[in-house]
Amino acid sequence: MKAIAMRFATLDEWLEWQLTLNPTEIRLGLDRVGAVWKKIHPAPITAQVITVSGTNGKGSSVAFLREILTASGYRVGCYTSPHLSRYNERILVDGQEAADGAICGAFEVIDQMRGEIPLTYFEFGTLAALLLFCKADLDVIILEVGLGGRLDAVNIIDADVALITTIDLDHMDWLGNTRETIGYEKAGIMRPGRPAIFAGENVPDSVLRHAREIGCPLFLAGRDFSFSSTEQSWEWQAGSSKRHSLPLPTLRGRFQLNNAAAVLMVLEQVKNRLPVDQQGVRSGLLSAKVPGRFELVGKEPVVILDVAHNPEAARALSANLGDMYCAGESVAVFSMLGDKDIDQVVATMSGVVDRWHICPLSTQRAAGIEELQTSLQRSGISPGKISVFPDCAAALAAARDCAGPQGRVVAFGSFYLVGAVRGLL
Repeated sequence: MKAIAMRFATLDEWLEWQLTLNPTEIRLGLDRVGAVWKKIHPAPITAQVITVSGTNGKGSSVAFLREILTASGYRVGCYTSPHLSRYNERILVDGQEAADGAICGAFEVIDQMRGEIPLTYFEFGTLAALLLFCKADLDVIILEVGLGGRLDAVNIIDADVALITTIDLDHMDWLGNTRETIGYEKAGIMRPGRPAIFAGENVPDSVLRHAREIGCPLFLAGRDFSFSSTEQSWEWQAGSSKRHSLPLPTLRGRFQLNNAAAVLMVLEQVKNRLPVDQQGVRSGLLSAKVPGRFELVGKEPVVILDVAHNPEAARALSANLGDMYCAGESVAVFSMLGDKDIDQVVATMSGVVDRWHICPLSTQRAAGIEELQTSLQRSGISPGKISVFPDCAAALAAARDCAGPQGRVVAFGSFYLVGAVRGLL
């Protein structure tokens, strides 16, 4: 039989085409993507599945899970979004990025099987990741929710364990404008009779209520598991289970211990099928890295990359900058998407940034320069402290000159911006 030629020959062509398929970039709902997945793979997934949702901390938690499980000898599949530099970053199979050819092959299968069912860019990617994972004979699959949880494409798969990192205000046009409504959406990744972990503080009532209604055992930070730390190490405890003398994570930020503690609670729930020893935990804590999360590059001046794009993430970034000595000025390279809470992010960061270099982003969702300027001025930042540049490259070059060897450059506000800046370093 003659082989059917693929619709497109390159990954870039596939991705550009997918972006034309829907009038909106985001289209929540499980009916369409679930129907296509059942046609592609009607059998249950045999690997353990861990699904991670939350406003912030998802990337770090996924990295801890991936590295600890890999160090313990398991074959791990990992799906995350968005990417910083290459689309392939989204799909890791046993520690390696999926190759262009493998992703294109998966896209072709999906395109053939979907018939007339419309799919979004994110849904194509989610199905491609699942298809590649099912072909790879993995022990465990880690799925990071793209938006919310209940109606996100990854939620077509029933998680053996669900992890909700934190809940704060973000994506309010899609998820609601209170922590309670957002909590309900994120709690949608829970399943009856299967454990879920909440890593943050002040769990919303909507999360507690949903867990009770569906019969999901929910474990809370501070109540069901806890940690204590010194300057050199930390300890973790959940009932009679304890882990002593753990190394502090390589990932920077005071909040990383909260993420790591919740990850250990996730692993506690799967220990009968995926046991991990102390050495695996230690190795994973030290090897976990996430580009663009308080990532320090170069020196004189150091450039700090952080994808903080909502108020909670801005608070964490502000605290981390406050903990880090700087002899000179802090110069921001800054831009955001128009559907984000720009005012709150700017207000939070205004106390730790001395000068602001703003630039446009290469996406239709980007906030305009005038909108950014207005937000900065509403927070009391004088026009003399704000400089406008035509692109990220110009903003970065000027920021490095402005900061000088004693200062620092902080690039933050969006994945788009951090990805572009990172590619210049």
